[in-house]
Amino acid sequence: MPSRLKFSRLKLSRICSSLLFLFLVADCAAQADFTPLFSGRDLTGWRNVNTAPSTWTVRDGMIVTTGKPIGELCTTQQYENFILGLEWRHMVEGGNAGLFIHSAPLTAVGQPFTRAIEAQVMDGNHGDVFAIHGATMVPDRPHPQGWMRSLPIEERANPTGEWNHYHVESRDGTVTLAVNGKIVSGGSEISPRKGFICLESEGSEAHFRNIRISELPSTDPEPGEVADSYEGFTTLYTGVDLSGWEVSEDGPWEVDDWVLRHAGSPPGGEHLWTDKSYGDFELIADIRLECDSADSPSQSAIFVRGRPATRIITACSTASTAAGPALAAIDESTADGRGWQRLRIRITGNHAVIELGEREIARGELPADTPDRGPIGLADYGAPLAFANLFIKELNP
Repeated sequence: MPSRLKFSRLKLSRICSSLLFLFLVADCAAQADFTPLFSGRDLTGWRNVNTAPSTWTVRDGMIVTTGKPIGELCTTQQYENFILGLEWRHMVEGGNAGLFIHSAPLTAVGQPFTRAIEAQVMDGNHGDVFAIHGATMVPDRPHPQGWMRSLPIEERANPTGEWNHYHVESRDGTVTLAVNGKIVSGGSEISPRKGFICLESEGSEAHFRNIRISELPSTDPEPGEVADSYEGFTTLYTGVDLSGWEVSEDGPWEVDDWVLRHAGSPPGGEHLWTDKSYGDFELIADIRLECDSADSPSQSAIFVRGRPATRIITACSTASTAAGPALAAIDESTADGRGWQRLRIRITGNHAVIELGEREIARGELPADTPDRGPIGLADYGAPLAFANLFIKELNP
């Protein structure tokens, strides 16, 4: 072999070795910028949004979700521009879960999900990225149905039981998702572009591990592009049982995943009371009456501080709300139709402020004999009823 050819190959080999070395050095430097989002030992830095304590546990260096109920585990800190890496696997064929970025702190009205940009974590799915519940984005590969959903360019995910690696980059309103080493989907003009990072529980056991983040410089998003701050609300309803509530075993209340239902029969059936008393607080409750007729006299109520006289009535018709005193009465004329409505009740001292959606609908004084503290109650007076997203924040506990 000519010496010149040997020299050229040797030179090329050395160049390649040098480039590989520089790549490894650069990669090690990049790795040093990553910090763990999950310690591998406990859920420090994470917050249960709307699920049971048993829904999320730590085992063998993994975050494990039972999948029940549908809901989220979110970081306690918001993030804007970042590179995020994690591994996930499903233990059940066809299992479903999700990774949310730029998420709101609480679930959307009448939904078990937050407003966010979601990277699908589903057995058999290869990396869809899409906007949910009020978030927006322009997908890189638009969905045929016109949804704000980017479809992956190829199939990259491993089968049930095997680990998959997600590499998510969010920079200045643009997001990309790499699955097992290759970018497959993404979007631009995402909003919000700062918020919480969440893991989703959705029906079956899933595992997450090696969750790390490298934060990038901020580009000062406008207030409208930033998710709301976490205000301290915690869930009153686990979605798997009636823990935290006093109720008999044969009561008419039904745990239906993220929805708490009452069959509506018999009228005036057993009330549901928290086993804890509250003084000053702010309560969020999504309500929906499932009336057969707008003329139905049926109604339901939320009680504060343990007294039926301190009630907020929800009803199918104006006529049905006229019976008896109430802090506020909500019917189809007060609300916007029969869909899910978000009720916010703020009790401070002897004063109540009640909002429905974005509107204040009532304010006033509690009855003079109202105690300083008492349980919160739910009541049904005959109509099928659904509650969801029951959150509470104690004020000056």
